[in-house]
Amino acid sequence: MNPRTLTEDKVDNYRWQLGQLELVPIVIGGMGVDISTTALALTACRLGGVGHISDAMVQHVSDRKYNTHFTKAKSETHRATRDQIDKSTVKFNLDHLYQAQLNHVRYTMDRKQGPGAIFINVMEKLTMGAPGDTLQARLRGALDGGIDGITLSAGLHIGSLKLIADHPRFRDVKIGPIVSSVRALKIFLKGAVRLNRLPDYVVVEGPLAGGHLGFGEDWRDYDLHTIVAEVLAFLREENLPIPVLAAGGIFTGTDAASFLRMGAAGVQVATRFTITEECGLPARVKQDYARAREEDLVVSNVSPTGYPIRMLSYSPALGSNIKPQCEAFGYLLDRDGHCAYLDAYDATPVDENGRKLPVQDKVCLCYHFSKFNCYTCGQYAYRLKDTTHRLADGSYQILTASHVFSDYQFSTSHRVALPASQEPPVAAVVNA
Repeated sequence: MNPRTLTEDKVDNYRWQLGQLELVPIVIGGMGVDISTTALALTACRLGGVGHISDAMVQHVSDRKYNTHFTKAKSETHRATRDQIDKSTVKFNLDHLYQAQLNHVRYTMDRKQGPGAIFINVMEKLTMGAPGDTLQARLRGALDGGIDGITLSAGLHIGSLKLIADHPRFRDVKIGPIVSSVRALKIFLKGAVRLNRLPDYVVVEGPLAGGHLGFGEDWRDYDLHTIVAEVLAFLREENLPIPVLAAGGIFTGTDAASFLRMGAAGVQVATRFTITEECGLPARVKQDYARAREEDLVVSNVSPTGYPIRMLSYSPALGSNIKPQCEAFGYLLDRDGHCAYLDAYDATPVDENGRKLPVQDKVCLCYHFSKFNCYTCGQYAYRLKDTTHRLADGSYQILTASHVFSDYQFSTSHRVALPASQEPPVAAVVNA
């Protein structure tokens, strides 16, 4: 292609063949906690792509959306440890956890329409006091709910496939890991080969992605195009026909097309959907995302998971002194009831009134994600304001998911299509 043709290439020139499905190669990532809502996933599916829901804090999501009371029941069961740092006895009811996952997946799948697919993002780092048991309950709930695909994220998932190897849908459901290197993919494939169950796709996530990163403090030394090229070369060398999805920092349709041209089957995108009507963020938070400046983007080590996390510097979660919420939540407790936020909270001194000073080293992700106080986002969140209109009152116009999806699919030359303005014409205001 000559340079002019390259810039005019578009995503709609490509399709992702996934089994019997011929998909528009656009995947909306699974942003938790219910930021990637059912409505957002259904939009992608209706338009011929793939939409994700997330199983992050799924009991809390089930309570908010389906009138269950799993969080309250867990809190009451473990109320004796509320004032203790030792949380080793705080455990999830596995039947409740399974039911919460089943509720969320079944509700979504019952409303599925269109030629696309619905996947769920399942996080290994949600250790939940019993890593294997709780992960298995969530995986089985997703399978029994009829999900089309499972994306395995936030961890290497060395033993995850084994947890569902006896499930009747094990070889039918689409399964793919998120990796940030060839090395991570090789580790996952070792377990997959032992079970004779290769992944149906692999998401290669680069250093500009939102939320938790698969990189250290040297994340700036890495480039998504390079990593994708390395993964594609490895798969060719091993004669493994596994589709690759590029993810992280793909802001325009032209960005997306560049990965499709080099051999990726599709792209996974998320940040631009945070300011859509279908996104689960509250209205005030969508405005906080839209006003972001480049200098507001930070990569921090405040996450108790041990992974660096990209977020907006004015996230209310930062510098909080919230008491640990493990009895109600506890999604990051390891098998011994430990979480890095517990250590940070315990080590933080109190003021003259006995009140904890702000906890600087870590944040309570469970509590703050439940309140939408942790503004995780991709590196190009500061460009969101360029994708919409600033209204007369200073706020930003919220988009529809179908508008953003279509812009990815059909745009060229790095152009971003603005929506029709919601502001009334000047004449109409004068005559009102």
